[in-house]
Amino acid sequence: MPSDEFELDEPPVFEIGDKVRVRKLIKNDGTFPGQEIGKVLANIGDVGYVASIGTFLQRFYIYAVHFLHTGLIVGCRAKELELVEDQDRESHAAQK
Repeated sequence: MPSDEFELDEPPVFEIGDKVRVRKLIKNDGTFPGQEIGKVLANIGDVGYVASIGTFLQRFYIYAVHFLHTGLIVGCRAKELELVEDQDRESHAAQK
């Protein structure tokens, strides 16, 4: 069984409020109400914010990501996301 089968053995990768970017195309697999199955919910490169953290099947963390440009809140797995470094924080830290 792959190592990501029991993500709950470790703390969540992301925290509420983290700015994240989508690493792979996310389509409705039938779990997003009000949208057709197969409809694109988030494109590669879309940026959003972690609004909440839940679990699925007592194995995986699901990150509810709010995509401000579409208004959608989409459940994502950690492997579908990457943390976006805050440019302002980086440039401020570099100036010190």
